[in-house]
Amino acid sequence: MIQGHKAGFYEKYIKRPQDVILAVAALIMLSPLIGILAVLVGCKMGTPVIFRQARPGLGGKVFYIYKFRTMTEEKDSCGKLLPDCARLTKFGKFLRSTSLDELPELFNIIKGDMSIVGPRPLLVAYLPLYNERQKRRHEVRPGITGYAQVNGRNAISWEKKFELDVAYVDHIRFVSDWKIIARTISAVLRREGISSDTSVTMEEFHGSKE
Repeated sequence: MIQGHKAGFYEKYIKRPQDVILAVAALIMLSPLIGILAVLVGCKMGTPVIFRQARPGLGGKVFYIYKFRTMTEEKDSCGKLLPDCARLTKFGKFLRSTSLDELPELFNIIKGDMSIVGPRPLLVAYLPLYNERQKRRHEVRPGITGYAQVNGRNAISWEKKFELDVAYVDHIRFVSDWKIIARTISAVLRREGISSDTSVTMEEFHGSKE
């Protein structure tokens, strides 16, 4: 753990084993679905089926997150990738709205890169933009879901999202993690907070005004 973060009994001894057990169980149960999705992504968007991107994790250490691909590689006449809204396919929108694109992150959990519950891992480019309080989101492993995700997901501001992330870091509990998991299932079923008001996912973060 990062110096200054005081982990309780649950975080020290239960959270990580619980993550691995749940991730392995989910992979076993969902393996037929994962296989079908891999085939469909390959047929509809080509290869690679898995989207792999560098993200900062615990302590800001960079790892590669795995997701099902949701965008094409379409480029303009100059060879530059088209905007996200132009490359996001109908099937890709479905994967995102149902969070099925995030199933490969179960492998990240088993590897130790991520947790089931924690602040979402964002772009490496954002690291120098965080203020001191916002940096605290990296005091714990990032998660597939988190406190911010069940309180607005991409429909809330960056500042609100980061405040919720830090609030989670300071109050990691067994009961609260399971409440977040339950609320995540409910939010996914209702497809809430998938997009912001001006973007297909979330606008880029450019730093907060002090």
